[in-house]
Amino acid sequence: MGALDRITFDPDVMGGKPCIRGMRLTVGMVVGLIASGHTRGEILELYPYLEAEDINGALAYAAWRVEEIEVPLVTASG
Repeated sequence: MGALDRITFDPDVMGGKPCIRGMRLTVGMVVGLIASGHTRGEILELYPYLEAEDINGALAYAAWRVEEIEVPLVTASG
């Protein structure tokens, strides 16, 4: 299973935001905890249903999204 396989999207869970394995814990929450100085061990204690691979997946997804570029579509004017 790849790191990004742990990230799910469901419009009925957290408004479709990227979440960890369908749970009500968003990638943004996990990345925010890391950014605010929490260790992986602390996060796993705070959320005992998480696995270390979930944190890796959240960070991998965030890194991928940062590199993504949105290009506007140009349509032919008629």
